[in-house]
Amino acid sequence: MKFRAKIIDVGCLNHFTRVVNTVSKLSKACVLRLTCDHLFFVLSGKVASGGVSMWCELAQVNFFDEFQLEGVSADANEIFLELAPENLSRALKTAQNARSVKIKLTKKNCPCLTLAAELPSLSGVSRVVTHDIPVDVIPRRLWHDFREPQMPDYDVSIYLPPLKTMKSVVDRMKNLSNYLVMEANLNGEMNLKIETDLVSVTTHFKELGNPPWGEDGSQSTSASHRDSEFMAQTRLDIRKLQQFLTGQQVNPSRAMCNIVHNRILHLIFLHEDVSLQYFIPAVV
Repeated sequence: MKFRAKIIDVGCLNHFTRVVNTVSKLSKACVLRLTCDHLFFVLSGKVASGGVSMWCELAQVNFFDEFQLEGVSADANEIFLELAPENLSRALKTAQNARSVKIKLTKKNCPCLTLAAELPSLSGVSRVVTHDIPVDVIPRRLWHDFREPQMPDYDVSIYLPPLKTMKSVVDRMKNLSNYLVMEANLNGEMNLKIETDLVSVTTHFKELGNPPWGEDGSQSTSASHRDSEFMAQTRLDIRKLQQFLTGQQVNPSRAMCNIVHNRILHLIFLHEDVSLQYFIPAVV
């Protein structure tokens, strides 16, 4: 089992750092799945028990100048590692001006992702700063717990408003309540609402648009039978939504969400070479 990769382009390094920073804001621990073509950061929370889950997918060719992988076996050419993304984020922050960054799987006192950054110096002699990030190797029998989540049979899918605007609204609402109701319909309308014994506040968004899903442009089974005026809603822990909006640094070209009425909010951020999915369960 071997893994080594190298980043030379500073733009790719900065982009990869932003993605890792986003992941580190969303989870204290996650699984890094490595394949020959992709990297995945996976948080497999149990939605039924109130946990969030995350799936972040990166095409390795858009980030790495060199990428070599030998998985656990010929028929399973993958590696699953559990790590603290904050440790990887801190290591990358020291490498922002690096000439190159090498990442490889090593065996020290424990399995590690070793990050070696070649930094320039005034003397002309390069310096190499090395970080050993402890990881746990996930055995193959547990891999099925970290596969891509299926898109839920949603009631409404809608594009999100500008994320800075949405974050500003959620930040203010958090001062008034611990819970937020997010609702939307197939006419491109979305509302963020809080209701307490003392105050009721609603922010309205219109003309957001509803994304077509599937090759034929169809909506899901649930959505296709819905009245376009029907407001599907989900009541959320406002802190989980705020954490997601505060932590994201992916700068998506498209941001949307799917709502399963009274069950799940499924957020989707798409960049040309990164996709990020985040699932927040409803609270009663």
